Amino acid sequence: MLKRVLVVLLAAMVLTPAGQATGAGDLVGGREADEPYSFIVSLHSASGKAFCAGTLITADWLVTAGHCVEGKNAATLSARIGSNDNTVGGEIAKPAEIIVNPSYNPVPDHAGGDLALVRLAAPVKSAPISIGATVAPETPTRLLGWGQMCPTSGCDKGTAKLQQLDTKIVEGVRCTAKFDGAVELCTDNPGGKSGSCYGDSGGPQIAKVAEKWVLLGTISRPGNADPVCATSPSIATSVVAYAQWIAEKITPPGPPA
Repeated sequence: MLKRVLVVLLAAMVLTPAGQATGAGDLVGGREADEPYSFIVSLHSASGKAFCAGTLITADWLVTAGHCVEGKNAATLSARIGSNDNTVGGEIAKPAEIIVNPSYNPVPDHAGGDLALVRLAAPVKSAPISIGATVAPETPTRLLGWGQMCPTSGCDKGTAKLQQLDTKIVEGVRCTAKFDGAVELCTDNPGGKSGSCYGDSGGPQIAKVAEKWVLLGTISRPGNADPVCATSPSIATSVVAYAQWIAEKITPPGPPA
């Protein structure tokens, strides 16, 4: 599911690398997306396989999880933008640059920094999403992704149809894995059995503000380091907390003095 968890688990069991379990499927306990999301992104390898999700935040910049793109060559990737089906539709864009947050660390006990920016070679026409201003426990949110529909690694082949799960932010103490409440969101697992899973990495956590979706976070990892999905609240990186870093990286430099 997520790279930091897999570092610990590989000695005991064979799992697919982070974000590449199926490349398709749905959030555990979710349902097929019932509206278009112009900002949704599926990231694809050179072979065309979808391996992670992302979010369009400007006409030429995406945000995703750091573990999705760390060490990858932008030139070998592609992005399908604005389609609820990760095999057809939308716009196809070529990434030109990857910037992983400098505080990202793949070791299992490291919290925070699981965030990356991807610059596109050319602007796209799809409408981006704005970054939210505040986050707090009990805020209703929605997760989007193409991860597995069942909770154990490799338990299904999934589907190409985007899925959504309505949930909420909860108190950080409910995420028992390493967790940094200043830059991460502890996200509820409704009914104790619904949540993000293998293949959902990098997908957006969004909220409705004044009847418009805003971006709050990007799916990172389980909240209890359990290889079985949705057994606890999950952890998303707070895009709101990193808004200044994002702005600094995506804003073109001004003319020389």
